[in-house]
Amino acid sequence: MTIKYMTLFLATMTSAPLFAQTPPPPPPAEAKTAAMPYVMAAGMSDLYEINSSQVALQKSQTPAIRKFATMLIKHHQTTTAATMKAATKAGLTPTPPVLDAGATASINELQTASAADFDRLYVGQQIPAHQAALDLHQSYATGGDQAPLRTTAKAAVPIIKQHIAAAMKLQSGKTMSGMSGM
Repeated sequence: MTIKYMTLFLATMTSAPLFAQTPPPPPPAEAKTAAMPYVMAAGMSDLYEINSSQVALQKSQTPAIRKFATMLIKHHQTTTAATMKAATKAGLTPTPPVLDAGATASINELQTASAADFDRLYVGQQIPAHQAALDLHQSYATGGDQAPLRTTAKAAVPIIKQHIAAAMKLQSGKTMSGMSGM
């Protein structure tokens, strides 16, 4: 094997796992404006964050990851409760959130990740998942069809922005000191 091909082979072998993370799929377009699809999408997003973070507490040995996961569980339990309360106030009867096949696949990937790959995969899923959640809540806050849910969506936006900032710091190798709520 020539040096050129050996370099290409090594680059391929070491970079392949970087693209192995599977973030959950974004919510459907109608969830950005219609109450019940919004409630279901927001609930599924929160449930993914809670479940993936519970896996992180089981598998990660990194204090900053564990701190981030603990924060996500707490915050997403709170946003789920607020969304369900607002849905009821809007006259809806929401069902408990469930994960779709894509979110379930993301959780399964975390559960089967090696210890060496776990933290990178976990944070790698969190950034696009939170970006999709941010888009969902910002969109519903400005164009949603139910006022109580628009208020809840607006309240979720700064929390999600905080999570994105924390995940980006973790991804860049910085610590999360100074992040509120932790």
